[in-house]
Amino acid sequence: MDEERRREVGLFRYALIRDAADAGLSKAERGRLVRALADREHVGPDGRLVRVARSTLDEWIRFYRRAGFEALVPRPRVVEPRTPAEVRQASFHICFTIRLHVGYLGGDRPADLRDRGALPTRAARALAGPTHAGRGQRGIVGGEPMREREVKLSVGADFRLPDLNDPGRAVSATARADERLSTVYFDSDDHRLAGWGLSLRYRDGQGWKLKLPDEGSGAVLERDEIVFQADPATPPPEAVDLVKAYLRHAELRPQVRLSTLRRRILLLDAQGALLADVVDDTVTVLDGEHASRRFRELEVETTDSTPRGLPKAVVARLRAAGAGPPDPTPQYLRAIGGRGAAPPEIILEKPRRSATLADVVTHAIADGVVRLLRHDPTIRLEADPEGVHQARVATRRLRSDLRTFRAALDPEWVGALRTELGWLGGELGQARDADVLFDRLTNRSARLSPDGREGARRVTGALARRRAQAHAHLRETLDSDRYLNLLDRLIAAAESPAFLGDKAGYATVEALPAVVRRAWRPLRKKVRALADPPADEDLHAVRILAKRCRYAAEACAPTLGKPTHKLAAAAKELQDVLGELNDAVVAERWLGDYAAHTRSGAGARAAGELAALERQAAHQARSHWPKAWKHVKAAAPAS
Repeated sequence: MDEERRREVGLFRYALIRDAADAGLSKAERGRLVRALADREHVGPDGRLVRVARSTLDEWIRFYRRAGFEALVPRPRVVEPRTPAEVRQASFHICFTIRLHVGYLGGDRPADLRDRGALPTRAARALAGPTHAGRGQRGIVGGEPMREREVKLSVGADFRLPDLNDPGRAVSATARADERLSTVYFDSDDHRLAGWGLSLRYRDGQGWKLKLPDEGSGAVLERDEIVFQADPATPPPEAVDLVKAYLRHAELRPQVRLSTLRRRILLLDAQGALLADVVDDTVTVLDGEHASRRFRELEVETTDSTPRGLPKAVVARLRAAGAGPPDPTPQYLRAIGGRGAAPPEIILEKPRRSATLADVVTHAIADGVVRLLRHDPTIRLEADPEGVHQARVATRRLRSDLRTFRAALDPEWVGALRTELGWLGGELGQARDADVLFDRLTNRSARLSPDGREGARRVTGALARRRAQAHAHLRETLDSDRYLNLLDRLIAAAESPAFLGDKAGYATVEALPAVVRRAWRPLRKKVRALADPPADEDLHAVRILAKRCRYAAEACAPTLGKPTHKLAAAAKELQDVLGELNDAVVAERWLGDYAAHTRSGAGARAAGELAALERQAAHQARSHWPKAWKHVKAAAPAS
C-alpha cells in the first residue's frame, strides 16, 4: 500500500470516528454514536460500501486519542524476523491470550502459537492494539497502557465457586490450573501511590506492573496498566518517571509482600473466544516468612469483546452463591489495611448548597490540583494529546480561580502561586498549541485535492517537527525541580488555602453571588466597548473574560444552583465559539509565515489552500459569536 493510499485509509477512519472521539462526550453519548456508526454502511476509501464493527471503531478512537491522526494511518508493511527479541523477552514465564480473527486462543505458550502460525510478527501486535495479553500480562512492556476493567467481590474462606456455564448466552466456563504468585508492592513510606489510587508491583515470573488511578464508576474498577521488564530489586526508571508527580521527592521502597493462590475460570463463547474471566484469589500478607493475615477476593474481568449484560449476570450468580457486594478497593490497599492506611493527600468533596465561601475556595483549588496531577502520567506517556490539554486547563483554571477569589486570600500568597502557574501554563501551552495546529491542519488537508494533499504533507511534516520539539521541552519541564516544588506548594494550597484573617470569617454563602457578579461585569464591559465589526484581538480578549466568568460560575454553581449553572454553560458556549475563531486566525497566520519561508512550491500552494479554509472557518465563527453572546446575557446575574 503506497503512502497516498494509506493516508486515504487514515482519512476514512478519521471521518468515521471524528465526532465520537470528542473528549467532551460522556461514555453513554460516545456509546450511542459508536453503535449508530456500526449499524450502518459507509463508503470506504475504495468506493465500496463497508460496515465497521463497534470494537474496531472503539479501537480507532483509542488510537486517535493517544496519538492523533497519524495513529489512524496504516503503517507500511515491514518484513521482520518471525519472533523478534522483544517478544521472546516479554514472553518469558508468561502465558498470552492472543485474539485472532476467529477469537482467542487461551492457554497456549508463545512457542505453541508460533508453531500454529498464530503469533503476529510484530512485538507491538503481541502486546497492544487489537491483541490482548493474558491475565497477569496485559499491557505493553514499557509502552502505552492497556485498560483493565473488573468488578471485585469479597468472599469468605469457605466460599465455593458456582457453576458459571450459561447455555442461554452460549457461554462455557473453563478452569485453568491453579497458580501460586509471589508479589511485592513498592510505594513511599507514607503510601502516596496508594492514596492517589496507583500501585507498582513486582511479581515473580511476570515482571513489573504499574496501575494508574481508577477511572471507573460505581462498582467497576477501571484502570490503565503498564508492564515493564526489569531487575526485580529496583523499580524500573520508566515506571518511576510515570509516578514522579505523585512521589515528588519521596522514595520508593518495598511496602508489603503477598503470596497468592489463584484459581482462574475463563468464560468463552461458542467459538472459543474469551469473553471474560473470573479470578479467585486467596491472598496471604507476609511478615517476613510468616503470615500476618489472609483475605480472599473474586475478580470478574472483562474485555472489549464482553457482551453487554454478561458481567452483571456473572456477579449476580456469584452473589447468589454467597459472595459479598462489589467492592472496588484494589488488592494493594486491602493488603496494607484498607483506605484508612493510605489517606489521599487531597480530599475532594463537592460543595453542598450550604457551602461557605471558604468551602468553595478550598474545593476550587483542590479540584484544579487533582486535575493537574491526574493528567501528569498521560503527558509523560505521550499516548494521548488530551493529557496536555487537560493539564493546561487545570493550570489556567487554578490561576483564574485564585484571581476570582483573591479578595479572600493573602495577596502575596496568591501572587507567588499565580506566577508559577503562569510559567507552567506557558510550558504546557507550547505543546498544546502545537498539538492543536497539527491536528487541525492534518484534518483540513482531507478537503484538498490529491495534489494538494501531497503538498499538505510537507506542511504537516514541518508541524510534526515543531510538535516533537515542544513535547521534548515539556518533558524536561516535568522533570525539573521547579515543577516538583510547585506541585508540593499546590498540594499544600489545596489542603489549607491562605485566607486573609480567620477562615471562620468566610463561613457564609452571601458572598458567593458577588463573586459571580465580579467575574461577569468585566466581560459585559468589554463586549459593550467592541467596535463594529470587532477586531479579532478584541474578540480573543472577550474569550479570556468569558472563560473567567465561566470558571467563577462553575465554582459557585453547586451552592447557588440552576441560574449559575446556566451562566456557566452559556459562557462555555461563547468561549468555544471564540476559541474556534482564535484557532482559525492563528492557523492562517502560521500558514502565511510557512508559505513565505518554505522552498517547496507544492508546500506553499497547499499552505495557501489551507489558509483559505481557515479564513472560511474564521468567518463562520465571527458570524456565530453574537448568538452565543445573547445566551450569556440572558443567563447573566442581575447587576
